[in-house]
Amino acid sequence: MTSGITLWFTGVPASGKSAIARRVRELLAARGLPVELLDGPEVRQSLSRGLGFTREDREENVRRIGYVAKLLSRNGVIAICAAVSPYRATREEIRQHVSNFVEIFVDCPLEVAERRDTEGLYAKARAGVIEDFTGVSDPYERPEKPEVYIRSDEESIEQSAAKVVKTLELLQLIPQVDDGFPDADDLRRRLRGLGYI
Repeated sequence: MTSGITLWFTGVPASGKSAIARRVRELLAARGLPVELLDGPEVRQSLSRGLGFTREDREENVRRIGYVAKLLSRNGVIAICAAVSPYRATREEIRQHVSNFVEIFVDCPLEVAERRDTEGLYAKARAGVIEDFTGVSDPYERPEKPEVYIRSDEESIEQSAAKVVKTLELLQLIPQVDDGFPDADDLRRRLRGLGYI
C-alpha cells in the first residue's frame, strides 16, 4: 500500500457507524496496517469544540474530519471516519480531496435507530429541545453510489465489518487474505455494477 485510505462511515444518528468502524479498525490493525479512527462525537469534543448543529457548523465539522483524514491518508494511514455527515455534497467534497475514498453507508430504519439511541437525542429532537436534528427536523441525504452498503438492522457488527474489509481487498487497497468470506462474489458483482472494479 503506497498511499493511505479514507473509510467514510455515514448514516443517521445511532445507525451503528461507530461500532462497525471500531471493529474494522481492530481487524485492520490485527493485519499490521496503520489505522486511525476519527469518531464523530470524539472529534466534536476536541477538533470541533465550539461548533453548534446548524447546517453550516455540521458541514464545517465534516470538513475538519476530512482534512485530518487527508493528512493521515497522504502519509499512508488508513483513516476511519464515522460521522453522520448528512449532506451528499459535503461528502463528495471530501472525496475529491483525499486518497482512496471509500464511502460506507450504514443504512438503518429510523425507528431502529431511535430504539438504539441511549442518549435520548431523537426524543429531545421530537420534543423540540434539539433543533435541526438529522432524520427528524433536518434531512439525511443517502449516498447514491457507496462502495459499501450495510443494513445494520439485518447484519451483525461482525458481518458488516467483514464486508468492509473484503471490499477493500476487492478494490485492491489492502492485501488479499483468503478468509472464505461467504458473499465475496456478491460484493464483486456490486462493485462491478457501480463501476468501481
